[in-house]
Parts: sequence; structure tokens; C-alpha cells
Amino acid sequence: MDTQAIRAQMPTIVRGHVPSNIRSFKFNIFDGQPKVSTLGFHIDPKPFEGKVIATTDEAIVVKTGRAEFAVLDRTLVTEVPDEGAKVQVEPYARRRFDGLRADTPEEETAFTADGKPYTVQRFVLGSAPAKLPIPVPRCPELQELIQQMEQLPAPDGYRRITHLLVDAGARDFTWVDPLPKDIIATPPAIGFAVATAKFQGRVTVLYERGLDVYAVELHRDSELFDRVDEVFFDSLGGTLERLIDDGNWRRIRVQCLSVRKPVRH
Repeated sequence: MDTQAIRAQMPTIVRGHVPSNIRSFKFNIFDGQPKVSTLGFHIDPKPFEGKVIATTDEAIVVKTGRAEFAVLDRTLVTEVPDEGAKVQVEPYARRRFDGLRADTPEEETAFTADGKPYTVQRFVLGSAPAKLPIPVPRCPELQELIQQMEQLPAPDGYRRITHLLVDAGARDFTWVDPLPKDIIATPPAIGFAVATAKFQGRVTVLYERGLDVYAVELHRDSELFDRVDEVFFDSLGGTLERLIDDGNWRRIRVQCLSVRKPVRH
């Protein structure tokens, strides 16, 4: 979508949809690019509702407030609504393995001096973690692999590797947590199943002690389908993206809540 062109067209598009006593309007563009706050943090947009006021070959314009609008990249929406339809829009947001948004505050139970429990919500500004559903291991190399997958960025620079796994539908996690003496015979590893347009099957990330690198294996129907050796930690995200990420996470979910009623003459 040509964002410069749509910005130039917006005054004409919204004319007649802004109250006469309002001299300005606001709009957000959703084109698959991450949103950044004024403090420089990546943020995840919230779902919203509105009325479709215009559709073009490239964009869908939704009125979300008295003088507020959203512009959706037409190539990314899951459904192209008619003009006049009321819609619910859900742009991409990073998520955790439990299905919740990754920016959901973390909760923990604390206790007062007399032993009464209370709930504490913790939220770190700009943080949207997706922690692997794996208990703290004894093997230092497996601990490091978990930390790298949770903290290293995916190639898009917006997600972490674990967000990439969530978007690929990663589930049924397994892990190998060896003693130091068994680290070569039974390498530390994390395995999981995925289902994307690129690959459906099991993925295993193994640590190779001799070269201090990783290997990524793809298994389909219990048979080795592909293996990538000598994967350095800083290329792990790119390797997984190439193997399993189909890009569908960028899609903007659009659901019609009502359709435009025909006008009777």
C-alpha cells in the first residue's frame, strides 16, 4: 500500500464523515508494519470496531470515532467488507503460548506480614514476553538456549523468536536436559510441533557441543525431512523463519458485525 498516496487522499475520503464543527481528524495506518510508541517501544494495537466509509484498490477506511479513522491495507485483511458495514478489526498483536496477548501484565501471589495472600500485577514498559512452557532446566546450555529463544529478535525486528513460534502454532513441547557428562551423547534440545503453510510436523533445535552451534531438524511422520547444521545463535531466528514462518501472522482479522441496509426509494 502506498502510504504517502493514502495520506494525501484522506482529506477527500473523510469529507462528509467529520462533524462540521471539527477542523481536524486523526487516522492510523495498518499496513503490517509494527507500531512504535513516542518512547520508541514497539506496541501491539488493540482490537477496535467501526464503520467502513470507503474502499479503494489498496485500502479500506474505517471510521472509529467522531473524527478518528483507521486505514487497513487491503492485501492483508481476512475479509473485504462492503462500504457502510460495521466491522470489528483485530490487527496483529504478539501473543504468549497460553493464547493471551504478550503485553498482558504478569500476575504473582505475594503475602502480607501476617501471611495474607494478595495478587500483584507486574508490567514492564515496552515488554511483551512469550516464555517457553519449559521448567527451569539443570543443563546450563539448555538454559542458554531458552534464554536466547525468548530474548533474541526474529528477522522482522518486532517479534522475538518465541513470538515466531507462537505464530507458527508451536505446541507439544519436549526437551532434553542432560547431565554434563551426557551432553554429547544426548545433546540439549527443544522440540515442538508446528502447523503452517510452509511446514507441518515436528521441529527440534539441538545444541552441538563440539562446534558450539545449533542444528535445526524438521521431522514429518517420524522421519527426518530436513536438517540445517552449524546454526549460530544470532542466525537461529532467521533459520526458523525460513523453515516454518509463512507470514500469515501479518494478516488483519476483519469481521463484519452488520451489513449496510439497502435504501428504499
